[in-house]
Amino acid sequence: MSPPGYRSSFAQWETRASVRSRPRRHPTAVLGPDQVFFPPELFPVLSAPALADLDPAARQSILQHALYQYLHFTTVLEQHAVLPVTSAISLGDVGIALPEAMRADAYKITTDEAWHAQFAYDFIAELHAETGVPSSALVRPRFVTDLARLREEVEPSLRRLADLLFTTVSETLVSQLLMDIPRDGRIPDPIREVVADHAMDEGRHQTYFRQFLRELWTQLGTAERRFAGPLIPRLVEIFLAPDLGSVEAILRQAGLAPTVVSTALRETYAAVPEGRLAAEARVTVRLFDEVGALDDHATRAAFTTAGLVPA
Repeated sequence: MSPPGYRSSFAQWETRASVRSRPRRHPTAVLGPDQVFFPPELFPVLSAPALADLDPAARQSILQHALYQYLHFTTVLEQHAVLPVTSAISLGDVGIALPEAMRADAYKITTDEAWHAQFAYDFIAELHAETGVPSSALVRPRFVTDLARLREEVEPSLRRLADLLFTTVSETLVSQLLMDIPRDGRIPDPIREVVADHAMDEGRHQTYFRQFLRELWTQLGTAERRFAGPLIPRLVEIFLAPDLGSVEAILRQAGLAPTVVSTALRETYAAVPEGRLAAEARVTVRLFDEVGALDDHATRAAFTTAGLVPA
């Protein structure tokens, strides 16, 4: 089966990419009535019964640190996982043949992602300067450790493929944060704008990686597909699973007692809501299904066990 011709989504990159067309976003230290730094619904531990008596100042502090961690996650994801892969694609160093136009667009994605990492990092520093609240609760995102552990389990010759798949998963998943924050009137404009800039670029990246996946899967051998297919649900889980370490650090910086923190975490994350993973990963799952990955019985079984497809 030959892959369809590549259709670039970067024809207007010079005028539409945030690094080329959007101004620098600078945070404000002043919140208006009913404004918050981060949507509380997207930091669900705040609804735990153990935190029912949390005072407004502590709540606002927690949400500011949640914003810091979200921006830090962006920086680390781009620098640690995405940029090495897009750079390798642009250089033709991923072990598969790609159309020249696809390699050229990978250069543009590399520029975009480096900018996302920079503006997220800069925004944290500027918000600290504006508010006087340091980003003291930042922790290394959980996915870094989980991904390193997975790579150690993988035969060295297959680690590059695992990296390609993780980046494809992360670039095709639809982030609820990217969709919700720009539309949330409770969030100050500069925060909404910096997330909207990111979301605008990621729309093009998702289109690109849909096509990259078709090229990749077509050129994999049978043994590589049998390795890759069952690995995909693990990569989805690594990306989407709650980062309890970061949540705990954020609650601790608010001065909450360790017993309160542990109770709140247990109340919030003891059970994964049925269907949550499948709902968040539905676009990515559909893409892997479209290229035929789920035709393999072991792969479909792995997706089913992970709750990504119905039994």
